[in-house]
Amino acid sequence: MWHIRGEGGDAGLPKLETVVGEIAARMQSREERGNVATYIPELAKVPIGQFGMAVVTADGETILAGDAETPFSIQSISKVFTLTLALGKVGDALWAKVGREPSGNPFNSIIQLEYEKGKPRNPFINAGAIAVTDVLLAGHQPREVLGEILRFCRFVSEDETVAIDEHVARSEKQTGFLNTALANYMRAFNVLENPVDHALGVYFHHCSITMTCRQLAMAGRYLAFSGRLPSRGVTVISSERARRISALMLTCGHYDGSGDFAFRVGLPGKSGVGGGIMAVAPGKASIAVWSPGLDRHGNSVLGSLALEHLAKAMHWSVFG
Repeated sequence: MWHIRGEGGDAGLPKLETVVGEIAARMQSREERGNVATYIPELAKVPIGQFGMAVVTADGETILAGDAETPFSIQSISKVFTLTLALGKVGDALWAKVGREPSGNPFNSIIQLEYEKGKPRNPFINAGAIAVTDVLLAGHQPREVLGEILRFCRFVSEDETVAIDEHVARSEKQTGFLNTALANYMRAFNVLENPVDHALGVYFHHCSITMTCRQLAMAGRYLAFSGRLPSRGVTVISSERARRISALMLTCGHYDGSGDFAFRVGLPGKSGVGGGIMAVAPGKASIAVWSPGLDRHGNSVLGSLALEHLAKAMHWSVFG
């Protein structure tokens, strides 16, 4: 465990540094880790015995522990970034295409699409993220949109090495039959307006972006700090939009396990089946954890537990 000192001093850092180190040690020794995602063959190859954690505070301190510099597939965490871009492009008109309610069903379920005439329940389930991707495609070629998404991830993480794992993208495309069904169902209801293969191609690729815990914690700062990147003094989005995206992360960010995560952790967060979770303690820190073993909802077992310990120790729950 180590930390990188920023410009803002070290007020309170020893306590946080100690807490992060203790959590990492506890997670590394834990035997129950869940199971890696096997339905995406490339993810099934990831060794389960890994755990990383990164915390970036408001004053610029970066605290790293465990495998915090190991790249992993961020998967559905990318949906936070595509949602941000889509809101920037069309604003509240997006909600005509995608809802804002928790799903209560698995992330790849088609059941609600049938009941709700092709409109996805929220932008973080697979159908919702495909619909958001379709909005980004309007008037653009897939390669252009994918480049925009990747540039945004590099910008907010302040790291030009953030990249797409083409092996994972290919693996997703070859096995993405349910996602293809979701996209075609939405196209039948004119929720998708662009060619299905274009929307899916961009979707599979942005889910295949790889980042480290450090990069991901850096990327989440604009949500933790009222839409701004403190290190640059740059406003990425308005503070109101940052609050609204964070609210969706709290209520919908962990699929049909979102309620339990809010109950236990009390922080806005977004998980991915690669084992990562990006979370924010508003005004205090941006956090990323990673461990590839998942629970039955598709959320990292050790990542969720680590965030629960961190929020409790630091009194960071948004509920006080």
